[in-house]
Amino acid sequence: MSQSGRNGLTYSDAGVDIDAGNLLVEKIKPAVRSTRRPGADGEIGGFGGLFDLKAAGFTDPVLVAANDGVGTKLKIAIDADYHETVGIDLVAMCVNDLVVQGAEPLFFLDYFATGKLDPDQGAAIVGGIAAGCREAGCALIGGETAEMPGMYSSGDYDLAGFAVGAAERGQLLPAGDIAEGDIILGLASSGVHSNGFSLVRKIVELSGLGWEAPAPFAEGAALGEALLTPTRIYVKPLLKAIRETSAVKALAHITGGGFPENIPRVLPKHLAAEIDLAAVKVPPVFSWLAKTGGVEAKEMLRTFNCGVGMIAVVSAENAVAVTAVLESEGEKIITLGRIIARAEGAPGTVYKGTLAL
Repeated sequence: MSQSGRNGLTYSDAGVDIDAGNLLVEKIKPAVRSTRRPGADGEIGGFGGLFDLKAAGFTDPVLVAANDGVGTKLKIAIDADYHETVGIDLVAMCVNDLVVQGAEPLFFLDYFATGKLDPDQGAAIVGGIAAGCREAGCALIGGETAEMPGMYSSGDYDLAGFAVGAAERGQLLPAGDIAEGDIILGLASSGVHSNGFSLVRKIVELSGLGWEAPAPFAEGAALGEALLTPTRIYVKPLLKAIRETSAVKALAHITGGGFPENIPRVLPKHLAAEIDLAAVKVPPVFSWLAKTGGVEAKEMLRTFNCGVGMIAVVSAENAVAVTAVLESEGEKIITLGRIIARAEGAPGTVYKGTLAL
């Protein structure tokens, strides 16, 4: 006899609660509605999400797609029992990858997998996803919630996101006119963002601190809360700079691999980025991680953003104009370096100065 007292097993006996899934859908509908934009004004619950590309106002669009996750930052959210912001991270990791192509994010879908569905926890996560979508200007048009008993330990979950954007055919980035002497602008990060958290967690373990302990690098905040600061979404300021100045030649999202892995991805093979490490304003969290874990500067630079979450390549004569637009939108900008010639076989990123960890 099943746990419910009836003869024969039910799906619920196997660990899947359809009613909990339906309750979650009802809980998140207001958050999802709050992300509506031109091209997307439907309700969730259909077999597929709809988007009207013509209503979005494009003339000759090229679609750009990206997908990503939050990585082991989720373990901190789970252990600290704080789930309200990881959805912002999920959106940020996807839409920041779209805007570096010059694309405006249009719509987003999420995948939420867990061993046992908690509708309140799920609603908190999706609430964060909706907040990220609003900040990026894209619509949350659907997603998948997968309750998979036996696949995940109790309380564990995973997230994946999928974003689609569009750019007019002639406005895709990187542009083909990047040249020696161009300036590299750095846009400040909000913290660790969503990369390198396996190393972060190892360092915290070595420190002996718990997630509720005061953060040594953030006054008035618990360690878990401080490390869960959501990834900055750069979409609207960058799109404004692209459209108002027509002077942005390339953008690079500084994620896993840091400067040496991400900046060369947007440069021609004959050019390299010369980075002035002394110009980087390193946030206290990175100094604490480096000192507590004994992490060398080179390893920090290839693991973390170290305070710069996005870079923009512009000509020297347009650097002031682009900086002004970005600063008017609340971004903190530094002159990070310049574009130089690259010899065959040479690295795509070279450093001068010292990182002030």
